[in-house]
Amino acid sequence: MATIKDVALRAGVSVTTVSHVVNDTRHVSAKGRERVEEAIRELGYVPNAMARSLKSNTTSTLGMLIPNSSNPYFAEIVRIVEDRCFGAGYTLVLCNTDDEPRRQSVYLQVLAERRIDGLIVVSTGAGDDDSLVTQLDGLRIPTVLVDREIADPACDLVETAHMQGGLLAVRHLLSLGHKRIACIGGPVGVMPSEQRIEGWRMALAEAGTAPNADALLWRGGFTSQGGYEAMHAILRTEEAPSAVFVCNDLMAIGALRAAHESGVRVPDELSIVGFDDIELSAYTSPPLTTVAQPKERIGALAVDMLLERVGGKRRDARKVVLQPELRVRASTARHASFREAAAPSSSSTPSRKSRTP
Repeated sequence: MATIKDVALRAGVSVTTVSHVVNDTRHVSAKGRERVEEAIRELGYVPNAMARSLKSNTTSTLGMLIPNSSNPYFAEIVRIVEDRCFGAGYTLVLCNTDDEPRRQSVYLQVLAERRIDGLIVVSTGAGDDDSLVTQLDGLRIPTVLVDREIADPACDLVETAHMQGGLLAVRHLLSLGHKRIACIGGPVGVMPSEQRIEGWRMALAEAGTAPNADALLWRGGFTSQGGYEAMHAILRTEEAPSAVFVCNDLMAIGALRAAHESGVRVPDELSIVGFDDIELSAYTSPPLTTVAQPKERIGALAVDMLLERVGGKRRDARKVVLQPELRVRASTARHASFREAAAPSSSSTPSRKSRTP
């Protein structure tokens, strides 16, 4: 592998001159620059990024930690973040923590050793907030948290109003005449899930339809398999609900399959609402009604806020909470009692009987 000395020898200039051309740190005559660039091409010389970072105290590299790379929601966020980084002249190093606090800790140290300029973190959310705060404080790297808040006043934050999203979903179901509305939540202790569940509870309390709401709460682990198993459990209950709010789209996709296998028609017999609005949600059968997170704004804001801190344009931490929107598709419909009430009394066609009161 060619070195900077080889380039200097081939170009007939000093090592210092080659360094100034590579790093654009001082004026070099057009003829001298041309000889150096020609030597670099001929020798296939690649500058040492680490050495350059030590001189400039910057690497033009950002790091990002996500808890589950197989979840399309995070994949879509990463795509947006990476595009924004590339446009700003930065490369992105991505680490998947697989929802493991220990792996998260190891990757944070690895990224620090690579001298990244800034960090975007979606925490594992597995009860590790204190240790994560301690580690981030020790690393002293500008950090933006996405989706999941931790008690670190030094970090920026971009997230969706998760509780408001839960309210939107369940109020939509209530407006369709559903009263017995179950919820499939994510793992215990993961704040976005807990906040979405709280929105479900609040909407039911407003309507006075479920005095013992927790009897209608299942957990699904934020995976398709989790949603599939939870929906099968719901459909085995003695008094099945007429609608289900599912706290992410992956679980909702699993829930749709479970309903299909059980012979339950969606939305005629069961309405389902998801959360996230991943691209796949518009292509399920039926297309999934879901609460949309503003992913484009989340990803762009995360990068922009981080580069403000990296560039020294802002020192105080900033918190941005974005509002979700409801995407109504074909997985929700009026409760059977509403359809019967709306049907003409002279109709000779019998109304479909509701599965549940």
